[in-house]
Amino acid sequence: MTENEKQWVKSYPANVRYHIDYPYKTLGQMLDETVTKMPDTHAMIFGDQTVTYRQFGDQVNRFAGALADIGVVKGDRVGLMGPNCPQWEISFYALLKLGAIVVQTNPMYIEREIAYQMNDSGATTIIVLEMMYPRVKHILEETSLKRVVVFNFLAAVEPAQGMYSYDDLIKHDPVYPDAAINPIEDLAVLQYTGGTTGVSKGVMLTHYNLLANTLQVQEWDPNKEYGNERILTILPVFHVYGMTDCLNYAVALGATQIILPRFDVDQVLETIRVHKPTFFPGAPTMFMAINSHPRIAEYRESLVAIKSCTSGSAPLPLEVAQKFLEVTHGEGNLVEGYGLSEASPVTHCNPLDRPTLAGSIGLPLPDTDYVIMDLETGDREIPVGEIGELCVRGPQVMKGYWKKPLETAETMRNGWLHTGDIARMDEDGFCFIIDRKKDIIIAGGFNIYPRDIEEVLYEHHKVKEVVVAGVPDLYRGETVKAYIVLQPNTEASEQEFIAFCKTRMAAFKVPRHVEFRDELPRTIVGKVLRRKLVEEEKAKLQTAATTESV
Repeated sequence: MTENEKQWVKSYPANVRYHIDYPYKTLGQMLDETVTKMPDTHAMIFGDQTVTYRQFGDQVNRFAGALADIGVVKGDRVGLMGPNCPQWEISFYALLKLGAIVVQTNPMYIEREIAYQMNDSGATTIIVLEMMYPRVKHILEETSLKRVVVFNFLAAVEPAQGMYSYDDLIKHDPVYPDAAINPIEDLAVLQYTGGTTGVSKGVMLTHYNLLANTLQVQEWDPNKEYGNERILTILPVFHVYGMTDCLNYAVALGATQIILPRFDVDQVLETIRVHKPTFFPGAPTMFMAINSHPRIAEYRESLVAIKSCTSGSAPLPLEVAQKFLEVTHGEGNLVEGYGLSEASPVTHCNPLDRPTLAGSIGLPLPDTDYVIMDLETGDREIPVGEIGELCVRGPQVMKGYWKKPLETAETMRNGWLHTGDIARMDEDGFCFIIDRKKDIIIAGGFNIYPRDIEEVLYEHHKVKEVVVAGVPDLYRGETVKAYIVLQPNTEASEQEFIAFCKTRMAAFKVPRHVEFRDELPRTIVGKVLRRKLVEEEKAKLQTAATTESV
């Protein structure tokens, strides 16, 4: 692929370089540089706690030394389980400095999921919030875990037998052994994901992958000022989106993180009023909640401080972006981006110097190439405007899946990461996601893309949120069902929405069923769990069949 073939270069924002240089260094060295340059700048604000970069660096070094003393060495896989907080971030960087591999562990996991992840990764240690420890305790004997370190937000932990207290370990001298890390080859993180295919897999991300993606995101907004930005960290940092766009991004930029452990719209708005963040990476549901807050007028002036917002994890309805721009008096441009765990995660984003392009995930970040491959073989690049599978390559793309060579070979072919997303490229190089490859509904022989139907339903004034899925149907194989959350104080009927769709799409696409819900099932970063809805439908059918047979 030559420069002339890269349709997107002509659409690049002013002052954003297509190619940048990536230093040969680890994430730990990136932190050390910022500590040296900005020692007195606040690295984190968490409730009424503040941590400067000098304190951040000192505590990272102390904890790294302590972890080494209890037996953590380079290459060890270490679970890290807890919400956004300073202790989590200190643990993260301490492990990276030792050359250990962070196994990102969702704090919402139940025992079975924790055990699977620990055993699959071969983790020998886990660092966990005290209130979550009982879940770990129940599965200890059936895993490879040898050590447990427990931390808390405020009160010191009294460690039980076989446990280590974070508060005791952090008192260690700020010295740790040199791990001689190769940024390009050595893993920093195992990020577990459903991936583009199959069951949960550990995405192998190197120091270089994560550093490159951090610098790519930083380059996307050349107006960011080193040492003067404030990042609202609501996205969970145990997820790759929050890890890159909040934690690593802040460290690279010498920025202050304003950390919240969870999303509560009232708390978020009050935090914005007090601390005035300049950058807000989030998910569509967060911006929807802010837009529709009943007292949003009281916070309009403080929202003006937000210079830019990126939205990921799920499609961003255009009306949400437009409404947010109104709420922030035209200052807080909200644009849609795209990524996946296998790419650290960001590959595309809409330019920040203009409104987000309706339905588009934007342009590829610096040094990121993409093509649209045919759906039949997955190996033939197809022309601009045609629909196929989105494939990407760049310095942020993973090393592969942990101990899964066949899945790695299936997903990474001929130098391209096959995302599993169906997309098209327009003449200006903008990418449009049509749908997930595995979410295609095949009804009566027709291929139906749920996102096409969702975009139509979002035009209806009574719709707050919607997701469309293919559910089992004895005659058509699958049929289209829409799950709708109505706007507050609104009533509607199934037939009302079916009739609305009939005037706006081909008959075979029209939902045959509509179900109203108070809320949609989502991941912790706001992605709708479409598959959970389908599983519910299958369970209903199975129950009905069992009852009928009895």
